[in-house]
Amino acid sequence: MAEIRYEVGSQVMNQVVGESGVRTREFLKGIAPDFERFLVEFPFGDIYSRPGLDLKSREIATVAALTALGYAIPQLKVHINGALNVGCTKEEIMEIMMQMAVYAGFPAALNGLNAAKEVFTDRSF
Repeated sequence: MAEIRYEVGSQVMNQVVGESGVRTREFLKGIAPDFERFLVEFPFGDIYSRPGLDLKSREIATVAALTALGYAIPQLKVHINGALNVGCTKEEIMEIMMQMAVYAGFPAALNGLNAAKEVFTDRSF
């Protein structure tokens, strides 16, 4: 069962976050191999792979949550890239940030906008 969760999680993680997920996994394998396995199996093998939402919807929710937290900027950048990878547009990402100004406050939304700008610049948008 664990092997299936890991394999499914690896496939979904690669589809969503791509190279940044590979780098994170390699880093974690060197310092906390169990944590690397948890990161692959639970969010991506168990949750992202569920049939209730498509990957785009899951990434919209993830970007919104990470923006609302206000302090998970590296993870937010990974998931902004992930959202773009699974079909979100730059405009949709900007609307997520605007929505978060209402529910998480302007500072969190401003941090999210700054992270989005960095991702867009890196991707030549």
